[in-house]
Amino acid sequence: MPWLELTLDVEAAWAEHLSDALLAQGAQSVWIGEPEQGGRLPLGALLPVAMDPGALLARAIAAAGAPPMPEPRARRVEDRDWVRETQAQFEPLRVADGLWIVPSWRDPPREGTAIRLDPGLAFGTGSHPTTRLVLSWLVAHGAQGRRVLDYGCGSGILAIAAAKLGATRVDAVDIDPDALAATAANARANAVEVHALDPERLAPGAYDIVVANILAQPLILLEPLLAARVRAGGRIALAGILDAQAAHVMAAYEKDFDIGVRAREEGWALLEGRRR
Repeated sequence: MPWLELTLDVEAAWAEHLSDALLAQGAQSVWIGEPEQGGRLPLGALLPVAMDPGALLARAIAAAGAPPMPEPRARRVEDRDWVRETQAQFEPLRVADGLWIVPSWRDPPREGTAIRLDPGLAFGTGSHPTTRLVLSWLVAHGAQGRRVLDYGCGSGILAIAAAKLGATRVDAVDIDPDALAATAANARANAVEVHALDPERLAPGAYDIVVANILAQPLILLEPLLAARVRAGGRIALAGILDAQAAHVMAAYEKDFDIGVRAREEGWALLEGRRR
């Protein structure tokens, strides 16, 4: 049967958020092209021909919390093996030193640690700078023998990485049931133990490491809760923060943490703090 191909140019910072939202709103598949001049990326989606592309995009923008986007381009295309063509676009992705994200239909690299993760409905496939920043931090800082909490787990990629890096216990929380289901499924696919649960069901206790890749304003509001979850001398890594927002987030955490910017990538900042 025929399909609609929807394409538009988006700011790089929003490409992954919007692609996940398009899938959640009913797109058959999505893809992100190579960067263009001005830092924008071509984003494409395949839709059922009866679907209204403008309405779909509006819902996805609202769900992702993204700014207004330019008018999309839509064209009718004939049926092909879209699953195979979409899968062909996803290669193993090196996200940190010795750490790879590998779709289930690809062979893992011979060296390094591979996380099996397919593009899906929950945010976090490893390609976004905020995800890479936290993964690199986990590799550099180490999770061996530590208790780790991933707050706002999405696909579970950070929790799974911590488990693969030797954490003794990994808890992953999210308010989205789809994210919890994705995290549990992805953990099983990677043969690691991750406890995925609603924040309200998280047992009392503190962790050696807390990671949270969300957005700046929620992170500011969550400071008392997250601070209570980090043991004295433990560490926190915060992402989803634009460079311009870093000072505001640090100000919220300075009463409980020695905190600063650990790394930056493509306009995003990673904050690292040690609990006093």
